[in-house]
Amino acid sequence: MPAVDERRHQPGPEADWEESWSFDFVSGDGGLGGFVRLALHRAGRRAWYWAYLARPGQPVVVVRDHDVEAPRGRELEVRGDGLWAQVICETPFEHWSAGLEAFAVAIDDPARAWGDERGDPTALGLDLEWEMRAPARPLPQSGYVQPAAVHGEVLVGAERLAVDAGTGWYTHAWGPPGWRDRRWWALSASLDDGTAVNARSPGWTSTWPSGHGAQSEPEEATGSLDTTWRHDGLPDAAKLVVGEVEVGVVPVALAPVPLDAAGSRQGVLVRALCSFSVGDTRGWGWSEWLRPPDVPTP
Repeated sequence: MPAVDERRHQPGPEADWEESWSFDFVSGDGGLGGFVRLALHRAGRRAWYWAYLARPGQPVVVVRDHDVEAPRGRELEVRGDGLWAQVICETPFEHWSAGLEAFAVAIDDPARAWGDERGDPTALGLDLEWEMRAPARPLPQSGYVQPAAVHGEVLVGAERLAVDAGTGWYTHAWGPPGWRDRRWWALSASLDDGTAVNARSPGWTSTWPSGHGAQSEPEEATGSLDTTWRHDGLPDAAKLVVGEVEVGVVPVALAPVPLDAAGSRQGVLVRALCSFSVGDTRGWGWSEWLRPPDVPTP
């Protein structure tokens, strides 16, 4: 892929066209994870910005602004009320960084992150680096995805948390967002043996073999995700089936994102920090499911 693809793209004709840069991470022990997403919209000079921090058994920490002024220049930097954030392409297809200083809300019950988003005010800061571990793989839609090694620091309230030996993913996409499909789901897993798996509806799965490396080309296949739901509409467990291979998916911390635009709810993207298993091999990563607006809100 040419380095120019890392830059901003000309908007397409679709009313819901957007360009997004998404980053997620999990610490080496699975005790800390999060994600950042900046999306620039075709209509107007507005952008969406998300930064979520999730830890098993602890409140989800949320920064979500769906009405921030879009960057005016080439730099992917946004500022708002109590918000400064930036993602930087240090080296195309090799190294990105993300910085954040913001007021956030810590929400005890993840169902409230889906509902009224009430919680305790706190500060959230990020200083993280994504160093790509393998070549980019084109997505079924316009864009691409890469597995990464992640390191840096997270500041939440008075806590300073190190992200050591972390793994994560970088996704750059443009066009109508995939979750316009009511059956949308996606997951990204980094396993202990070095294998990386990215899968998304309508069944596209790409696997980077163990060890990655320049000679290890991603392998593409078709997969399906079977999910068990809790009474509150949040995921309890799932299973990714790719041919004869089954990947167990267990959410350990939930981070639902309301998809609110123009004063109405378009659905909820339920994101979850997950443990993954393939036989005796384990790993960590993130999964997401679209819950359409006609699913009752807790």
